[in-house]
Amino acid sequence: MTQQSESPTTRTTSTSTTSRTTTNTTTQEADAPAGPSPFAPPSPFAPPFPPLAAPRPLGERRVWPHTFHDRLTAPLPGIKALARFAREGSVRPGREGLADIPRLPFEPSPLPRVDARTIAVSWAGHASWVVRIGGLTVLTDPVWSRRILGTPARITPVGIAWSALPRVDAVVISHNHYDHLDAPTLRRLPRDTPVFVPAGLAGWFRRRRFTQVTELDWWEAAELSGVRFDFVPAHHWSKRTLIDTCRSLWGGWVLTAPDGQRVYFAGDTGYGHWFTRIGERYPGIDLALLPIGAYDPRWWLSDVHCDPEEAVRAAQEVGARRMAPMHWAAFVLSAEPVLEPLTRVRAAWERAGLDREDLWDLPVGGSRVLDVAG
Repeated sequence: MTQQSESPTTRTTSTSTTSRTTTNTTTQEADAPAGPSPFAPPSPFAPPFPPLAAPRPLGERRVWPHTFHDRLTAPLPGIKALARFAREGSVRPGREGLADIPRLPFEPSPLPRVDARTIAVSWAGHASWVVRIGGLTVLTDPVWSRRILGTPARITPVGIAWSALPRVDAVVISHNHYDHLDAPTLRRLPRDTPVFVPAGLAGWFRRRRFTQVTELDWWEAAELSGVRFDFVPAHHWSKRTLIDTCRSLWGGWVLTAPDGQRVYFAGDTGYGHWFTRIGERYPGIDLALLPIGAYDPRWWLSDVHCDPEEAVRAAQEVGARRMAPMHWAAFVLSAEPVLEPLTRVRAAWERAGLDREDLWDLPVGGSRVLDVAG
């Protein structure tokens, strides 16, 4: 993979009833020093490197480049790759690979009771989590639909009933692919729900009458009720129609509570250099929500989806104390057997010599609580 620039150039437009100003800003990041050893707690006196950006205003209207192709860490498939895929590729497992669908872990349970000093995560399925942090309820990439465009119906039900959700205080979106940005689900939300999205995606929400949309570039942040939302890079891409390839950005989110506890939601990503950079900038991640599925065939998907072994390596490189796997067991998006991601991530975790208690391999519908003592 080729490392791309971390120095985004954007134009920010601030509008009031009396004036309109446009400011060009460029941020340059120096090479970072080596990060902490995997799973070693950072020194509480060590500042992040480089310093974190000041939070941007909520709902700020901004103007972005026409395309984000320069952020790709690998070229998108060309004609030869598409021809090979048409000739030999497979996007679904065979009958044997689907035979384990009844064995997929599905154990819906009530959401845990938490207070403002407690972090809890509940897995609705795929990349959809209910994250309770700093007194807020945050949804990640909410997809409560039974079916999404271009794929078969879900192979496990949604693990958390929509009616069981508390008031949703915020939503974070990683990118615009249909299995992460689901219009029917988002229509269920009040239009004044705060939404945090990648650069270039705010228009999609405003056209649907969402009124509190904050779009961010990589390494930028916003703050809501004391919880910090940092948008971080991922090895992926974006596309929703035939004419909008890479017109909006893609990435993950680091959520930081007022007391410093952190959850990293990786969104959808392949393996690469960004994990080390994220760990350097956000030391002390308490939990990493990392994708482990949709990886076969590797020659076709390795640039955009981690396999289970890569996900374990990524958890170590971001310095996360715990890892919760996601992006499997809900939709059949690729050719690996449906239960294989779980068996492989457990084996990779054991081979890495990591504490079994720190692998939060939840069933769909399951929850875990991280208290202050951790």
